[in-house]
Amino acid sequence: MGHKAKIKLTQILEFYIDRNKNKTYSVKLYHQFQKNIKLLIKQPYIGVKTNLKDIRSLVIGEFLIFYQITEDKIIIHTVWDCRQNPDDLKIK
Repeated sequence: MGHKAKIKLTQILEFYIDRNKNKTYSVKLYHQFQKNIKLLIKQPYIGVKTNLKDIRSLVIGEFLIFYQITEDKIIIHTVWDCRQNPDDLKIK
């Protein structure tokens, strides 16, 4: 997972910890992300093509993982909460 993606995921998890005043939902959400990333490693083409060259997205509930497949790895560029303003989305 790229640095920007790690930061975004951390921000999302911290938001829910602060909002809910406990870690329960954030832990559950983190495990969902981990499970789907493992699936993505096994089946990299399960995500939907985007209109950005070589970028795909994987839906995880109300979130999207934007990633790129290279010859030897999968690069996760960012994690996006779909309830945010789409004009603020920056992939690379």
